[in-house]
Amino acid sequence: MSPSSSLALIVENDLYRQDWRLTSRFGILHYTICKWILVFLVGFWTGVVSLLINVAVENIAGTRFLATVDLMASNRIAMAFAVYAGSNIVLVLLSALLCIYVAPEAAGSGVPEVEAYLNGVDCSSALSFNTFFVKVVGIVGALSSGLMCGKAGPLVHMAACIAVFFGQPGFTHRLLGFTKLDLLDNDKNRQDLVACGAAAGLAAAFRAPIGGVLFALEEAASWWRSALLWRTFFTTAVVSYVLRIGIHWCRHGHCGSYGKGGLILFDVGDARVNYGLLELVPVAILGVIGGTLGSLYFFKFFLLAPTYACLFGCRKGVFAKLFHAALVAFITSICSFGLPWLAPCRQCPPNNEECPTHGRVGNYKAFNCPPGHYNDLAGLIFNTTEDAIRNLFSLGTPFEYNYITLLIFTASSYMLALMTYGILVPSGLFVPAILCGATYGRLAGMVMVSIFGHDRLDESMYAIIGAASFLGGSMRMTVSLCVVILELTNNLSMLPLVMFVLLISKVVGDCFNNGIFKLHIDIKGFDFLKEAPPPFRSQLTARDAILTPPVTLYREEKIGRILDVLSACSYNAFPVLDREPDGKDRFFGMVLRAHIHVLLEMRSANSPKKIAVKTVRKHPAAQRSLSGNCLEVESLLDLTPVVNQSPYTVLETLSLAKTYSLFRQLALRHLCVLSKNKEGSPVVGVLTRHDFMQSSLWKKHPQLGRLSSFRILE
Repeated sequence: MSPSSSLALIVENDLYRQDWRLTSRFGILHYTICKWILVFLVGFWTGVVSLLINVAVENIAGTRFLATVDLMASNRIAMAFAVYAGSNIVLVLLSALLCIYVAPEAAGSGVPEVEAYLNGVDCSSALSFNTFFVKVVGIVGALSSGLMCGKAGPLVHMAACIAVFFGQPGFTHRLLGFTKLDLLDNDKNRQDLVACGAAAGLAAAFRAPIGGVLFALEEAASWWRSALLWRTFFTTAVVSYVLRIGIHWCRHGHCGSYGKGGLILFDVGDARVNYGLLELVPVAILGVIGGTLGSLYFFKFFLLAPTYACLFGCRKGVFAKLFHAALVAFITSICSFGLPWLAPCRQCPPNNEECPTHGRVGNYKAFNCPPGHYNDLAGLIFNTTEDAIRNLFSLGTPFEYNYITLLIFTASSYMLALMTYGILVPSGLFVPAILCGATYGRLAGMVMVSIFGHDRLDESMYAIIGAASFLGGSMRMTVSLCVVILELTNNLSMLPLVMFVLLISKVVGDCFNNGIFKLHIDIKGFDFLKEAPPPFRSQLTARDAILTPPVTLYREEKIGRILDVLSACSYNAFPVLDREPDGKDRFFGMVLRAHIHVLLEMRSANSPKKIAVKTVRKHPAAQRSLSGNCLEVESLLDLTPVVNQSPYTVLETLSLAKTYSLFRQLALRHLCVLSKNKEGSPVVGVLTRHDFMQSSLWKKHPQLGRLSSFRILE
């Protein structure tokens, strides 16, 4: 048995059952209302935080771009680049400094941490208030600096942090007046709240409430039930309403330079969609391209990861990490400012009064071009990622871009996204994936329009299909991504093509590797329980996974021995035995370490009658060391009130594959393995999630690691 890193479930001991029997109907109603209030608060504050982030990014980025354009207009090119690159580096360094010194867990997207938490892994430090604060400030700096990253993943992480904050028992007690904290203070309810937060985060990023619910169902949550569906739906509905009010407020000039950008919504509902069997060929090709590029992206990232670790890893110190972040920001600035100078100026379309544009947003950016001309590459790369996507999705702009321009931007955005994801700043992958896919999708649309004319699909429709292909090839989701794209574009007519390209890109990507989030979970070393056990586990039994003999206690145990056991090991649960009249031991149940702590504290205070139900069942975050000075070490302590007398158990001969399935599907923390032999101890050991991991099995059975079939099946 090894120390478990998973979250605890509700322990059904005598005190728990007594607590529920004493709960009135009003108490149960109060409990239900409190849960709905909590999900409302999660949705409300997620929407508010998302709105504030978008307003901050739009104003900071708008100020940077306008200052740069003004300097370029006065022919001060060197100064313009200095201001542009310098502001980028300062914003990125601010984000990196916060991640390094305050909350390293805030770097990256944060989705793997949320998925691990919902799988039962105790990674509460990644969902703390410090992480939330750094995530908010850091993502504002990263997005405002023009890095090739997005905010969808970080918003999922931030919403999960908000859910953890509202799920704290102290908050529930103070704000909601809920006296029976036990009914809400358990990991089951906290995990449900975090699942609602994950749905709210994605809904806030894309203004896609149904897509957010499906994301939590398909990707984030490991366990699902109908009651959770209702609550996630309600949470995302609250997010949508908050964002709608915020957008209405900002469009009346109350949010500075906040304009049409920020909250990603690419409305192409007015597009004329006309397609048939002919379009299936380019859509299938885009699906293959998306699946290949998506899997290749992460393959290249994992090839670069050792290089990043060698050059800028922990052993190199803070300076190396800051230099890495500043270097990526500088390279991004060179590409976004320098590449448009290589693109030729193009003549504005006739009867287009918006060409060229000199402000913050617009399809036809003047950049360095004379009047009546625009720089098509500047409209993509000298821009924020969201505005670039909006330009690619724009309707009625045939041949706005040159073929070479789109090829250059596809390669540059792909490589910049690959470089950016390795630095210590908050960054998401959804938006870069949409941008890369939309670029080569628009290129395919130009080819199709040039061959078959404008009577078929618009170029922007192919950009949407390309974005879906890269998302499917990298994220490996289907249903949730399909709905997100439809909610983004407001065009239900594209549903068959989007479904088709997502299926192809996922199948192609699965031929190479797993999805991005599952790969990062493996890299971070989380004891993540996957949905299906590898086939090799059917060749092992439950006994084969036990590394150490169990540490057992008796139902009535000497306090001195209990103190010795607690100080000698770090296990979180212990099998409890009872001595029969004939002298044989029988299995009595399981007791948690936290419950033993409370019993000893009350015994030490010499007031056993004051043991409160809610105190006994509370699971402390840190282990406490108890002294036996105030205790009668030779006296007996009855553990019966806090022992779970009906825990889940399996026989030692059960196959490890079935044991794994039982452990995961029931979301267990400990699983007691009983012996079939009537002689000796009835308990063979206790399995935790760590015992099911490949590394643990290799440790006990090293011969398995030498079998190639074992590695392939894993």
